[in-house]
Amino acid sequence: MYQTSCHDKFFVVVHSPTAERESSPSTLVTVNEDQCREAISLMKHSSDEETVKQKMKLTFEYRKKMTHDPSKCSTILTKFPRFLDVKGLIEQDFVLLFGEGISAKFLEVWPTTFKQNIIMLNKTLSKATQGAELQELIQMAEYAVDEGADTNADGWDGDLSSILLLLHLIPPSSQGRKRPGKMSASQAEQHLVIFQKAGTSIQEHLDAIDQRRQPYLLAVGTRKRSIHAYFIILDKQVLPCKSTSALGAFDELFKTHFVFGTAYNTMLRNMHTFIQTSVYNIDIVGKSRNCQENP
Repeated sequence: MYQTSCHDKFFVVVHSPTAERESSPSTLVTVNEDQCREAISLMKHSSDEETVKQKMKLTFEYRKKMTHDPSKCSTILTKFPRFLDVKGLIEQDFVLLFGEGISAKFLEVWPTTFKQNIIMLNKTLSKATQGAELQELIQMAEYAVDEGADTNADGWDGDLSSILLLLHLIPPSSQGRKRPGKMSASQAEQHLVIFQKAGTSIQEHLDAIDQRRQPYLLAVGTRKRSIHAYFIILDKQVLPCKSTSALGAFDELFKTHFVFGTAYNTMLRNMHTFIQTSVYNIDIVGKSRNCQENP
């Protein structure tokens, strides 16, 4: 007599943020060329944020085509400068591309599922493998949320620390490095997030950028664990984050890659690809049922 056992196999076909994608059918809005041109002109001078968001929604398909046009992709912020002063536009475009369900994934599951698992897995690494930086990062990730729990701590808050911990479990690409290996926490910070003391000049930070970089977070506050505002730096331009939390800001940073058709930073590609497929479930294209008979 034979027993049949079955299990599901999921198919993952990973496309980078630069790949062309169909917009979410539930959010698709189409306008003609004249309406698009009128909307672009109106929102540049409108002081009403709701009007700007509505016109940005009407021009989404036009903007998406720009991201895949080599002659226009670098001019999106020039054509649509309201990204620079109206918060929430990155989120809106991402929803139009993928839908509300996928857009909400990260903030729903990272705090409840992934964060604690990431901490636990890093703890299983040997002390020799961990090193002082990783041990400190684990400690920061475990700190309680309440203000009095970490009065002497100098590192990032628990949420951002848990994201940085992921880099120790998913080593960065060896491309561009003399030899493959795990990136230290301090190296990871420079590719993902940079701290800026409150009251100092953001323009000076931009002026110091001497080469093109993929988007990253600029965290402004009195110390790393006390951030007042997050900004996304893209092509030496400053895009304000709607969220003031580390998780919310990272969520917006991740979505920036898809909204502007920008490739992941080479050093962060493995981490972002994991988050793309395992957290947001982007490019999980289907599943099949595999069954076999066992005696």
